[in-house]
Amino acid sequence: MLELLLALALASPPPPAVCTAPDGTRLRLELASTPDEHARGLMYRDVLAADSGMLFVFDQDGRLSFWMKDTIIPLDMVWLTATGEVVDVKTVQPCRIDPCPTYAAVRPARAVLELNAGIAAKHGIVPGAKLGFEHVPGYPVPAGTR
Repeated sequence: MLELLLALALASPPPPAVCTAPDGTRLRLELASTPDEHARGLMYRDVLAADSGMLFVFDQDGRLSFWMKDTIIPLDMVWLTATGEVVDVKTVQPCRIDPCPTYAAVRPARAVLELNAGIAAKHGIVPGAKLGFEHVPGYPVPAGTR
């Protein structure tokens, strides 16, 4: 019986990644962790569920630049510190003509959360706010390892 329970536990999918906004709203996350996932992001997608977002996590703080090339839906870009504090928020529109502009935060960040345009303001995601994260490997970064 113990072997069956262990096998079932190992076979069950990991819990979904979640972000908790300042107003308590929980947003399901897709994770962009690899360079290929960072490059593709939400390109070519024509829909993102209202209660969802994509989190881009990086190995170190930096001036993280993003663009909207081949991105179809307007987005809120939320730059975050290693602890989940909001550094900057920008609402950006799809880019239809090259060259596409790039967007960066006012100061270095460790991660970027992309949401449907308007979701950040709706849920109190503003500079200085703290977001909670669950089931995101390596994020937020534990104190002493930053």
